[in-house]
Amino acid sequence: MDCLSIACSAVIVLITFVYLIFKWKYSYWKVRGVQYLEPSFPLGNIPFKKIHFSKYFVDAFKYKQQTPLVGVYLFAVPVAVPISLDLIQSILVKDFSSFHDRGAYVNEVDDPLSAHMFNLDGEKWKAVRTKLSPTFTSGKMKFMFSTVVEVVERFNYTLANLIKVEPEVEVIDLLERFTTDVIGSCAFGIECNSLEDPNFIFRYYGRKVSEVSPFRHLFVGAFPNLARRLHMRAVRKDVADFFIETVRKTIDYRVKNHIRRNDFMDLLIDINKDSDESGEGAGTSKKLSLEDMAAQAFLFFVAGFETSSATMVFCLYELALNSDIQEKCRQEINGVLTKYNGNLTYEAIKEMTYVDQTIKETLRQYPPIGFLIRKAVRDYPVPDTKVVIKKGMEVFIPLHRIHHDPEIYPNPEKFDPDRFSPEKVKNRHTESFLAFGDGPRHCVGQRFAKMQTRIGLTTLLKNYRFKTCEKTPVPMVFETFRGIISPKGSKLFLKVERI
Repeated sequence: MDCLSIACSAVIVLITFVYLIFKWKYSYWKVRGVQYLEPSFPLGNIPFKKIHFSKYFVDAFKYKQQTPLVGVYLFAVPVAVPISLDLIQSILVKDFSSFHDRGAYVNEVDDPLSAHMFNLDGEKWKAVRTKLSPTFTSGKMKFMFSTVVEVVERFNYTLANLIKVEPEVEVIDLLERFTTDVIGSCAFGIECNSLEDPNFIFRYYGRKVSEVSPFRHLFVGAFPNLARRLHMRAVRKDVADFFIETVRKTIDYRVKNHIRRNDFMDLLIDINKDSDESGEGAGTSKKLSLEDMAAQAFLFFVAGFETSSATMVFCLYELALNSDIQEKCRQEINGVLTKYNGNLTYEAIKEMTYVDQTIKETLRQYPPIGFLIRKAVRDYPVPDTKVVIKKGMEVFIPLHRIHHDPEIYPNPEKFDPDRFSPEKVKNRHTESFLAFGDGPRHCVGQRFAKMQTRIGLTTLLKNYRFKTCEKTPVPMVFETFRGIISPKGSKLFLKVERI
């Protein structure tokens, strides 16, 4: 037998061996008597067709009347998908002690920015969250409010000049530049000016962040130990180097020159100062390293600029399609601002209840992320069943599908802010709206996200009218290979008219 024949035989044997291992793994849910979606080699239940990640596993809901959870597979890894709101509430809130981890990929050696609060588990997560939570109190939001207003005024000026030249505006890039400048100022104390210069370095690296394929995130999540052995990164090295160096320079400059801005960077400095003074050392209470601080700043940047800009993009899109809702928002804005002598204040924003309902309806229909992910830290018997979620298993909570469940939200594809009137919210299950998660691991920055979004939309709707144009996709088509939900091509054109 020649070398080529031997090599071919070896490859065939290897493929057959791998296939048989997958087939064996794909029996996990069946042998336990759990309702499951039939997997396909080698992706499991990751669909071959081009749909956004948020729409994976939608077929699980056909078993809604039969079982509280359905089994699926990421590649060969079994994953539990809860479809009962009561079970979801147990996982996120009531029995949080059994699901306090996310099981996200953390590789502090090769990928230091992966060790941020969103990804961390166990006591380290608890310690970091406790230290960072003071950033997002109501008092801190009031302090940052004027900074966001300053940026939105520059945003207003930029848009006014743009539509003098061309009334059809690509709003995704524009809104991402706005939120980049907000985060740059509130988190780093840096005037980014990406509204004036689209190629400003913060904007450049903001775009780089989203260039990592969701399949890479799925792989490192499904096989974290293998990914660490392969020295895989979820964050590009050039992006990591930029953020680490930016944080180092910012902290050194402030400490040396005794500068305070009462922002996120000051909080990081204070945490380490307090650790030194209290003599903390061992364990999870020790002071944060430069890489630790950079990771938390990176999270603030990524979570703050892209999710908020995506929410504003889809809100403007729906308001362009629904002029009556747009006008109702505008009337409320003008009425409230008249009460405050035309001044955009923290109190004024809080009074714009219909605008808030409109934002929530946007988050219902277009949640930036499609799943909440938790990891069992101990065996968990599912209430009223014989099913056990085993220790170490990941749980994917399909919030996008919940937000589009016709039994919860009749005619779910219709954009209707009245769904979030106080009366209707009161009559729904508390887990029927999960845009910011729930329980102890809910989004710690939701106050900031809401404030930034309200300020941006209020200013836009007060000064401009938005309409569809020939370049506007109707119906909406989504970009397939992005973690954050986004229009296809990551572009959205709307016609903008000055009022």
